[in-house]
Amino acid sequence: MTDWATIFLGAIALATLLMAGLQVGAVVVAARVGRQAQQALGTAQQALTTAQEAVAAVREDVRPLIVKANALADEASRSAMLATLQIEKIDKLVTDVSKRVDETTAVVQQAIVTPARQGIALLAALKAGFAVLRAGDPRRRTSRSEEEDPLFIG
Repeated sequence: MTDWATIFLGAIALATLLMAGLQVGAVVVAARVGRQAQQALGTAQQALTTAQEAVAAVREDVRPLIVKANALADEASRSAMLATLQIEKIDKLVTDVSKRVDETTAVVQQAIVTPARQGIALLAALKAGFAVLRAGDPRRRTSRSEEEDPLFIG
């Protein structure tokens, strides 16, 4: 063998040794990363379990509140229905009272106004009668100028 062949053979051996070392290092790093991944996975599973337990506890705590909220909503609905019925009764009562007040006003007005009109008519008749008696004969009292005024053109 020549010196060059030995040198190349040594270089190949060194490269192989270097490759083997790198592969062993890669396997060691991969094993370390695998262990870290397993630890992270275990921690994540514990956190998930804790979160699930917390959600279940919150669900159990919230369930009675939801039941109470539903009961309050039902009671509010019932109260609103009763209030609506009461408002309808009040509306009917106000309508009836208004109608009766209108009817009473009409009766009172008729009872007062009709005799008052008759009284006013009677007073007007008496006034006209007294005016006629005071004036005497209307034909003697008119002056000649009053008779000619309607005939005047100008």
